[in-house]
Amino acid sequence: VQLQASGGGLVQAGDSLTLSCTTSGLTSHSFALGWFRQTPGKEREFVAGISRSGRKIGYADSVKGRFTISSDVAKNTIYLRMNSLHSEDTAAYYCAADTGSRWDSLPRNGDEYDYWGQGTQVTVSS
Repeated sequence: VQLQASGGGLVQAGDSLTLSCTTSGLTSHSFALGWFRQTPGKEREFVAGISRSGRKIGYADSVKGRFTISSDVAKNTIYLRMNSLHSEDTAAYYCAADTGSRWDSLPRNGDEYDYWGQGTQVTVSS
């Protein structure tokens, strides 16, 4: 199983960016997928996630209304569209898969996820 995150970069405040997480070794609807972020010295933070069924989607309060998670089953890819970026969004972003979650469950605790991508850096300059 592999998760490959990409799409990070350096942008200005107010700009948009789309992250991608491409999975391999996992069949569709066999895992919940979450996006997390972390900055040095801070704990890992749940950003957004989608359940195995694809019907349940959730966001951290800090990104609600600005970020959108979506999936393309045919491409084995989950996207995180980030609009109106703030300097506080600067972090390394990680995608993770939870293969043990229930059908409509959306885990927000990173400890529940068993596969992780390598991370992609997002830097927002103010």
